[in-house]
Amino acid sequence: MNTQKGYLLVVEDTLDILGMLDAALKFKGYRVVTAANGEDALNIILKEHPALIIADILMPKMDGFSLVHRLRISPETRGIPVVFLSATYVTPEDKAFALSLGATRFIEKPVDLITFLPIIERILEQDAIAAPEPLNEFDFYDGYRKRLEIKLTQKNTQILRDERLLETLSDAEKPAFKESLTQAIEEREEIQKLLAEVRERLANTPKPE
Repeated sequence: MNTQKGYLLVVEDTLDILGMLDAALKFKGYRVVTAANGEDALNIILKEHPALIIADILMPKMDGFSLVHRLRISPETRGIPVVFLSATYVTPEDKAFALSLGATRFIEKPVDLITFLPIIERILEQDAIAAPEPLNEFDFYDGYRKRLEIKLTQKNTQILRDERLLETLSDAEKPAFKESLTQAIEEREEIQKLLAEVRERLANTPKPE
């Protein structure tokens, strides 16, 4: 385990997941700093570069995709390895987009610590790997827009299906299912908000020649 390269930055807006990762990494001897969104993470990174970033993708203020794009367009932060975590962006196309931004690894939630911790250790033991050339602004927002539009369609389908299923459940089964449905609706709202922001930025970004 290499603990000499600096701290690990965990960026996650779900408190129980953030707490689990923080505790597990500290138990393994790492120095860990946490942030609840990409905006807070970027402020931390600019003060002291981490050895590794572990980031959720779907977050408020600044999500994981935007955070990595910001890091990769700056020569000073381009080489910081980033491990993405996600329960929403899990298709091959999502992972391909993440890698095109310069993500080092992509891990689906729920996180299995038995496999997760060795992955982190191996990344830290590796020599620095040259990050790919960052996407230009137009290609980033255009690719991101496509991913969000697909996610929104999928989320709408899931919510509609779950609302219909809710009507068939017993009173004892409904509370837990309603909680899951509420979370899905909140995720849809976050996706809608991000999509509106990305569409606006795309409309104001010149297409490269």
